[in-house]
Amino acid sequence: MKKKLYIETTIISYLTAMTSSNPIVAGRQALTREWWEHRRTAFDLLVSELVFEEAAAGDPKAAKRRLDYISGMDSLHISDEAVMLAEALVGEGPIPSEYGEDALHIALCAVNGIDFLMTWNCRHLANAFHRHQIEAAVEARGYRCPVICTPEELMED
Repeated sequence: MKKKLYIETTIISYLTAMTSSNPIVAGRQALTREWWEHRRTAFDLLVSELVFEEAAAGDPKAAKRRLDYISGMDSLHISDEAVMLAEALVGEGPIPSEYGEDALHIALCAVNGIDFLMTWNCRHLANAFHRHQIEAAVEARGYRCPVICTPEELMED
């Protein structure tokens, strides 16, 4: 049985954007594209209503490219249960209040039993300084926290 992997919006953005002139971003884009080409079939991929909303924002042509990538994926519904968990993640401090959507990505994964949350958001999500606080807040409410990681961390078995 394949592991369930939630694709956060930054992954879709890195896949579909023009290659950046910033070497760090360009390297992440290359890793993301390599993962997408060679490893995505090892997982059951999911997104959420939130990912669809975020992917649809901004430049219409870029939004269409992002939406084309996720159009066939299963999508998680934003439930009251997920919203309550996201509010706890913000309220307890691991996620700043102005970034409640980041907490909602984590909560959606936790309440739906998703194994991995893949992101390039290393400020609030894939962040070693926040990891233990996030896990503790999620697990204190009876959920299992997804492994929050970048594509690089899921390149091989």
